[in-house]
Amino acid sequence: MKVAILNPSYGDDFVRVARWAAKSRGRVQRHPEYLLIAAQILIDNGHEVLFVEAAARNLTPEQSYSVVKEFGAELLVVHATTPSIYNDIGQAKAIKDQISCKVAFVGQHVSAEVDNTFELGKGVVDYILRAEYDFTLRDLAQGVDLKKIPGLSYFDQNIIVNNPNRPQIDVNLLPFPAWQLIEPEWYPDAGKKYPFLTILTGRGCNNGCTFCRDPRTMYGYTLRMRDAKKVVDEMEYDLKVHPKIREIMFETDTFTADKQHVVDVCNEILNRGLNRKISWSCNARVDTDLEILPLMKKAGCRMLMVGFEFGYDEGLKAVCKGGVSVDMARKFAVRAEQLGFTVHGCFMFGAPGETRETARATVDFAKSIPMDTVQFTGIAVYPGTVMYDWAKKNKYLLVDDWEQWLTEGREQKTLVSYPQLSNKEIDGFIDIALKEFYLRPSQMWKMLISIRSFGDLLRKLYGFKAFISYFASKLLSFF
Repeated sequence: MKVAILNPSYGDDFVRVARWAAKSRGRVQRHPEYLLIAAQILIDNGHEVLFVEAAARNLTPEQSYSVVKEFGAELLVVHATTPSIYNDIGQAKAIKDQISCKVAFVGQHVSAEVDNTFELGKGVVDYILRAEYDFTLRDLAQGVDLKKIPGLSYFDQNIIVNNPNRPQIDVNLLPFPAWQLIEPEWYPDAGKKYPFLTILTGRGCNNGCTFCRDPRTMYGYTLRMRDAKKVVDEMEYDLKVHPKIREIMFETDTFTADKQHVVDVCNEILNRGLNRKISWSCNARVDTDLEILPLMKKAGCRMLMVGFEFGYDEGLKAVCKGGVSVDMARKFAVRAEQLGFTVHGCFMFGAPGETRETARATVDFAKSIPMDTVQFTGIAVYPGTVMYDWAKKNKYLLVDDWEQWLTEGREQKTLVSYPQLSNKEIDGFIDIALKEFYLRPSQMWKMLISIRSFGDLLRKLYGFKAFISYFASKLLSFF
C-alpha cells in the first residue's frame, strides 16, 4: 500500500511534537519519533511510505497537497493536535477530495477526543488510531479485518466503533525511526548542539502528574525501558544515517526513573567508546539518584533538562509530582553544576491554589539555583489529563473551542483562570520570569563564558534571536 504520513503545517514554526503544540517561545522544533517509528514498521512490511514534514519545514498546505497527490497515496495518516484540529481536518479534506484516499488520524488529541474528532471530521476522517499506533497502522495497511485491529476506532454504518485497546507494546520489538526520511537540520533548538537527533529509550511512566498528557493518552503508567544494547545500537545507527549530527537527545520523559537502565546504557556507551564520538542530553527528574550523575557525565551526558515545575512544595503536591520537594530540587541542581552539566530548567505557573505570592516564589526559586537556561509556561490542561477534567468541572477552563487554544500568533497562552489569580496574571508572570532570569548580569556573564566553540556561539545567538522574537511578538500584539 502507498501510505502518506503528514505532519501538517499550521502557520510558521508551529511545533507539533511537543508537550504543548504551539509556536514555542524558544522557536524550537521537535523530531517526530513516533511517526517515523511507525513509518519504518510500514517500510519493513513492504509498504511504500511518503513522509511530509510540513510543520518543521513550514510548507504551505498547497505544497503538502501537491506532493501527496503526486505520490498517489491510498492511505493518508495525519498527526493532529488540539489547537490545530480544524486545520488538520481541513488539510486532510483537501487531499481526500483530490485523490479519494482513506484518512487515519493519530496523536494524543484524537486519542482523548475520539467522538469529537469524528464529529468534526465527518466525511473526512475514516479511522482514529488510538494511543500507541505503531502496529495498529501496520494492521490497517496490511488489510486486516477492521474488527480485529486493537486500538482502532472507525465508522460502521454511521456508528462509531471503538475496538478494544491494544496491549502495551514490547518496546524492544520496535525498529529504529526512519530517520532517512528527514534532515536533522530541519529541527533547530538553541539548547542542543546542532544538528541533533532524538531517541526514545522507553515508553510509559511510573508517576501520576495531573498535567501530563502522554501517560493517559498514549503509553500508560507502566515503565517499559528498552534494552541498553538496543539504545546504544540506535545511537550508532543515527550516526551512520546522519554523520553530521553532533548530539543525541534522550527524549524519554522518564529516562532517569530506572537507575539500572541508566547505568546499563552508560556502561554500554563507555564500552563502545561512543562517548568520544558524540555527546548526549536527557530529561531528568529532581528525584534522580544523585549517585548515577558522575557515571552519566563520564559517558558523555552534556545537558539535563529538568522538570522543576514549581518553587514551592504545595504546588508540587497540588499536581501530584510524585514526592519531590524544593529542597530535593535545589540539591539536584547544585550537584549537577558541581559535575559540570548544563542544566535546563522547566517551570510552570498555575497549579491549583496558585497565588501571586506562590508564583513569585517560583520566579525567585528559579533565580536562586544554578541553571544555564530555563523555560516558563502556564500549566497545560490538555484533553485527556486529570488537570483538564478538574479545570472543566470547576469552571476554571476559559476556552470552549479548540480554536481558542492559542494566541492569534499561535503562541502559548494560559487556559485556566482562578478567582485569586487570573490567566492574564499567570501570563504576566511568565514574561516577568523570563526577563528576570535572563537579564541578570550574572546570568548573561555565565552564558557568555560557557561559549567553547563556534557552534556554541551560533546556539547562543539563535537563543538570543528567539528571545527577541518572542517579546517582539508580545509588543506587536499589544498594538
